[in-house]
Amino acid sequence: MSAPPLQQLDAGVCAAPQLDPAAMTWAAQAGFKSVINNRPDFEGGPDQPTSAAIEAAAAAAGLRYAFLPVQPMLHTPEEVTRFAALLAELPRPILVFCRSGARSGRLYRAAAGG
Repeated sequence: MSAPPLQQLDAGVCAAPQLDPAAMTWAAQAGFKSVINNRPDFEGGPDQPTSAAIEAAAAAAGLRYAFLPVQPMLHTPEEVTRFAALLAELPRPILVFCRSGARSGRLYRAAAGG
């Protein structure tokens, strides 16, 4: 798999568009230690990889995995708090993703206080 387009959010966090199970091997080989999935299952229809499939591939690749599905334009205070906690507890570098990477970037900025 070729590398997906990444947006560097800070020294230890990057955002990406939708990833599939095969991308977990790439992520581990690229040096990531953790993955956070911010996209709700089936948001993109029945062909979108499920969180369970991505989580299984992440575990097989030796990655930590977290599923924090959020809506595209609305992040509740609870979601922002949970995301901040994941950023603090998961090993870095962390790869976060959603449909395009934009929602994960917004969530990151909200959790980082900016």
